[in-house]
Amino acid sequence: MRKFSRQSRRGRFLLALGLGAIVISASGCTRIRTHQGYQVDKLLVDSVQPGIDNRASVEGTLGRPSFVAQFGEQDWYYVSRDMRSLAFSNPKPVSQTVLHVRFDPAGNVVAVDRMGLEQVAHISPTGDKTPTLGRHRSLFDEIFGNIGAVGAMGAGSAGGAGPGGGPNGS
Repeated sequence: MRKFSRQSRRGRFLLALGLGAIVISASGCTRIRTHQGYQVDKLLVDSVQPGIDNRASVEGTLGRPSFVAQFGEQDWYYVSRDMRSLAFSNPKPVSQTVLHVRFDPAGNVVAVDRMGLEQVAHISPTGDKTPTLGRHRSLFDEIFGNIGAVGAMGAGSAGGAGPGGGPNGS
């Protein structure tokens, strides 16, 4: 039977603790893939035909849309997006499909359009300040600029600020 000294037990414990920390920290660097929205089935989408299908058949085939046009129900949209991120970073879209089904006033399918990630607008804000119009006030103007202005409009009972002197007569 082999006996272990306290130092060898402590060394093994520290080694196991270090390996555990490495495994936990490495698992934080994994890629996270998510799917948002409609699950696109190419076979079902291809089965929707203009001039043949109507609202009821599209709903039966594809299900309820992600959203409907704001004015009337002439346009249905099915939105699907796949995202990818690394641990704690911001997610980035990998692929996107927007299926746009257009109907005529009678409810028959007029067109089925597909749009992808190429239609997404990339907005890149510049600078860290939002330009505003108006006067530029310093820190001291912001802090001390209202001294003397508090209550100046409604000072006194005849000014309309107290009970009975308000604009509505109460």
